[in-house]
Order: sequence, then structure tokens, then C-alpha cells
Amino acid sequence: QVQLVESGGGLVQPGRSLRLSCAASGVIFSIGVIRWYRQAPGTERELVVTITSSSSTNYMDSVKGRFTISRDNAKNTVYLQMNSLKPEDPAVYYCNAMIRPVNSGGRYLEHWGQGILVTVSS
Repeated sequence: QVQLVESGGGLVQPGRSLRLSCAASGVIFSIGVIRWYRQAPGTERELVVTITSSSSTNYMDSVKGRFTISRDNAKNTVYLQMNSLKPEDPAVYYCNAMIRPVNSGGRYLEHWGQGILVTVSS
């Protein structure tokens, strides 16, 4: 059973940094596109950043220059370094990945993490 588990969230002051991690576990053949989404209370889930299997990235405008996504394929883990956090960044952050399990017949299946809370407050 493939699972995604996020970690690294918490409470930070404005201007400070956090690094989120998302680790995939299970019998995995490969991982394709990985995305981080976030959802603040009363809002729709929004796409923050995408990283492809070749590590091409695409960020939403409001986090460009502040957030950096990276992936360690050997560890089946993706990281989201969030610097200069702003009051508009707090949300539950979700990891989403297209994963090809060993027994999937070659298909990539979409998986979600459980979400992790990021709070920015002085």
C-alpha cells in the first residue's frame, strides 16, 4: 500500500522559514509529477508548486522567489522549503503525487498525503 506522509509543519513568525517534507512509502517503481497544494479555512484548495520527474518546476506567483521545491528520488521524498513566510501563507499543505507501484501494471496512480498545518503568526 502506497502512502504519502507529510512532515515539518508548525507555527512560525512572519519572515521565518519552514521546510515541509513528503515521503512516499510502499513498493514503488517510480514517482512522476509531484505537487504541493494548500487550503486555508474557507477557501478552495490551490496549487502551490509542481515538480516533474525531471525536476522541472512551476510555482504559483505569490510564492515565487520564496518557496523552493526539490525531490530526492532515491528517498522517494519531496521537500518544500518555504522562506520569508507571510501572513497569507498559513494553510493546510497537501502533497500530491503520481506514483507507479510495482504491481500497478505500469499505471501511475494519484495519491494524496493527509495534509499538514502551517501557521504564520507573531
